[in-house]
Amino acid sequence: MVGRRHLGTAAATGSGGRRRCRWDRLGHLGGLHRRARSPARGRLPQESAATRRSPKGGSSSGTSERSGVGGPARPPGGGGPAGEGLGRSRGGFTTKVHLSADGRCRPLSLVVTPGQRSDTTQFESVLDKIRVPRMALGRPRKRPDSLAADKAYSNRPCRQYLRRRGIQHVIPEKSDSRTARLNRGSAGGRPPRFDTERYKKRNVVERAINKLKQSRAVATRYDKRGYVYLGTLTAAALIIWLRT
Repeated sequence: MVGRRHLGTAAATGSGGRRRCRWDRLGHLGGLHRRARSPARGRLPQESAATRRSPKGGSSSGTSERSGVGGPARPPGGGGPAGEGLGRSRGGFTTKVHLSADGRCRPLSLVVTPGQRSDTTQFESVLDKIRVPRMALGRPRKRPDSLAADKAYSNRPCRQYLRRRGIQHVIPEKSDSRTARLNRGSAGGRPPRFDTERYKKRNVVERAINKLKQSRAVATRYDKRGYVYLGTLTAAALIIWLRT
């Protein structure tokens, strides 16, 4: 029992040598902690990811060497939270939808960004995406007759963009901007033109957003990819156009 299971002291072998017990074969487990050794990953030579090769002989780097015939098409956006239109805001991990609408609460253009992205950063992108086809022959209309926006767009870049394209706009002036203009005196320039009656029609944008939220997939985003969610928004906008 002692000689077979190595439960006792080492027994002499037939050749006269000393038979090592299990404790000896493991090299005295306590000694492994007393002697410092390099980690397992440090024993191999360091190699960069660019020069690392897969077992089949191909490169294991991030860029694929396959031809574009059989490889899957990568969607635009680059992936990741920013590319998929996901970001942190006061409401949590959300997506912000920037849009423009006509006088009948029908969406004209849609832009999807992360939730923390400011509205003014997508002002030009939203207006550049407007395409209204004509009933007769001709190119689609890209410039609206007039524009109504809230105080978030009351800054110099937005007003200069509208003035450069010749778009009449109704945007209220911020209180701090008015104070700064008055403090500069004659150098501050004239106050921007503002029509109260035309600004009352700005609620069509909020009503268009409420119509889009009637779709559950738009109100609570279930789509993982940003381009899929943009397609869901486009489908909801098409339903609004068909109903009106």
